[in-house]
Parts: sequence; C-alpha cells; structure tokens
Amino acid sequence: MIDDHFRALERAAGRLCAHRSTVEAWGRHLARVLGSGGRLLACGNGGSAAEAQHLTGELTGRFLNDRRPLSAIPLHGDTSAVTAIVNDYGEHEVFARQVRAHGRAGDVLIALSTSGRSQNVLAAAKTAQELEMTAWALTGRAPNALAALCDDAIAVEAPSAATVQEAHLALVHALCLAIDSSPEIGGLA
Repeated sequence: MIDDHFRALERAAGRLCAHRSTVEAWGRHLARVLGSGGRLLACGNGGSAAEAQHLTGELTGRFLNDRRPLSAIPLHGDTSAVTAIVNDYGEHEVFARQVRAHGRAGDVLIALSTSGRSQNVLAAAKTAQELEMTAWALTGRAPNALAALCDDAIAVEAPSAATVQEAHLALVHALCLAIDSSPEIGGLA
C-alpha cells in the first residue's frame, strides 16, 4: 500500500507542471494585492485547513527571502471566532461570516477542498464574490462545485484525499515562490 501511495503521489506531482502558468498568474496577482496593502484569506477543512494555514504562515512569516510580512489570514485559525460562529450561525457560515468581516473588494480568497463540495467553503467563495474579491480554488478531481464557482481553480487529479493534499502543498509552495519572486514583494524589508 505504501508503494501505491508513493506511485500515486508521483503521478499527481508529474501533472502539476501543467498548472505552472496558473500558479504564476496567481502569484503576480497576489503580489500586486498584497504589495498594495490588500489581504489573502484562506480556508479549508481538516487537512485542507492545514494547507491553508501553511500558505498563510509562509506569507506572514517568510518563504524564500526576508521581506515585510504580508497580510494573510487562515479563517479556521481563530478558535474563539470559529466556535462562536458555529454556535450562533451554524457550520455553513463559519468561513463566510469571517470573509464578510475581513474581506474587502480586491482581496483574494483561496478556498481548499479535496472534494470541492464542502458547504462552508462554498459559502465562503460565494461571499467573496459578493464582496468583489477574487476567489480561487485548490480542489481534487474536477468537475466540482467549488471549481465551478470560483474565478479560477486548480483541480488535482489523484486517487485519494491524502494525495490531493500533498499536491496542494506543492502548489502552495510554488505560489509562495511566485509571490516572493515578484518585483512588488521580493526582498522587501
């Protein structure tokens, strides 16, 4: 089983190069947004939440070069807000309500879902669009509802959620590389 997992990961990773131009375009766009004081919001459930937080951590900290911190918020990261929203409004609103609180026109939401069907992630993407934010998705196999709803999506073709999430991490790092390499961001103190 372990050999099968590594072979599936190797196949999925081999297909990621097909998304290079999308990742580069996202990186250029995000560099302009973040460089001008905008913010990135990111959300997902379970392992996708971990990938969302990995992305925001690389941006508020550093990825390649020492630079100023960039505004990036993992929407699941504030446990008090998450539990209050779930208690008062239900689990479907947990990310959407935070998008309304933190998102502004021109900001970016990156929504991660291996299935592309997570209702709370879909609600966040819908809310982002209502606020005139850019909404991008990292998902598993397409077609799926999240990929169809967002302005752009990268769908990873893989046999398991674990492999999709591992490929998402590679895409997160590639996106951080594109952002840190941009003239708007790279090497800023």
